[in-house]
Parts: sequence; C-alpha cells; structure tokens
Amino acid sequence: MSCSPFDLRDYFLKELPESEQRQVEAHVRNCQACLEELDRLRLTEAALFALREEEIPQRIGFVSDQVFEPSPWRRWWGAFWGSTARLAFASAAMLSVAIVVAALHPAGPIAVPRGAPQIVKAISDTEIQTRIDTAVAKAVAQVDARQTEKINQLVADLEGTRKQLLVAAEEWDYSQRRANVIRMSALNYGPPRTDNGELK
Repeated sequence: MSCSPFDLRDYFLKELPESEQRQVEAHVRNCQACLEELDRLRLTEAALFALREEEIPQRIGFVSDQVFEPSPWRRWWGAFWGSTARLAFASAAMLSVAIVVAALHPAGPIAVPRGAPQIVKAISDTEIQTRIDTAVAKAVAQVDARQTEKINQLVADLEGTRKQLLVAAEEWDYSQRRANVIRMSALNYGPPRTDNGELK
C-alpha cells in the first residue's frame, strides 16, 4: 500500500509511462513509507531470483497406471483372504488334517510313575477340622508375634523421644539459670540503675 498517486508495483515492474515514472520517483524521494515499500518489493524480487528453477513434470502418475498394480500373486492372495467362504473352507481343511493326524498317531496310555501311591486315603471331617484349627492357630500366633514386636519397637522409640525431651528440658533450664546469673551480675556490676532497672 502506498500513498503515491500511482501503484508502486506498476512502477517497480516498469509498466508506467515515462512521465508517471518520474512523478513516482520524485514522490519516493520525499515519502519514507513508499520508499520502504519499494525496498520490500526489491527484496521479494531478489528472493524469487535466488530460488532454483525446477522442471515441470510432463505427466503425473495415476493410480490406474500399470506401475501401481499389484502382482498377480498378490491379487490372488488378497482375494483369498478377502473371501469368507474361502477362509471357512481353509479352516475346515486344516481341522480335518489335524483329526486325521491325531487318528493315525494315537497317544499311548498315561504312564504312572512307579513310586506314586495308587490309592488315595480318605480324610475324615474331624481330621480336616483339626488341620484347619492348627493352621488358624499358627497364623494367629504369627500375627500376635508381629504385633508384639511392633509394640516393643514403638515403646522403645517413645522412650528414646522421652529421654531426648528430658535432655532438652535440662538444657533449657540450665540456659535460663545462666541467663538469670548474667542478668543479675549485669545489674550488680553495671552502671547505676534505678529500682525499675533503668539507667540513672
């Protein structure tokens, strides 16, 4: 945007007649805004000329071109996996082959280790109850032992804290007595003071 009566772009591109170009040149000498716009146009031209030229492609490739077509094997594979009926047939064929293989190679009898007991001993209800009671008593004893250990630890921690508080109280009492002694000695040996403790 310029304030000159003519468009600066026309002047810059030398599209104005000679008389109008002289008028724009005279105006640009006196107008700072138009001079800056003219400088911007020159910078833009320099930047455009700095770009390298590239050849315009003669033809754009389309998806329908032969180059983009998949191979016949790929087309067949995609058609096979895209069909539900073919997938069902392939699954049924694989299952049939598995059944035939399993029928031709039957699994032998399950071998029992020689040292394993053959008869399972029947357990009575009283024995089950006894085992449950023993397990519960053992679990309760373990919980009680852990609780007792935690309580002993807390008591030891509290005793340590109590001792620290006693030491701190003794130190505080000592410092108060010392401050009182210093205050009394200052009153006794300092400059003369009134009964209120103020200097005379």
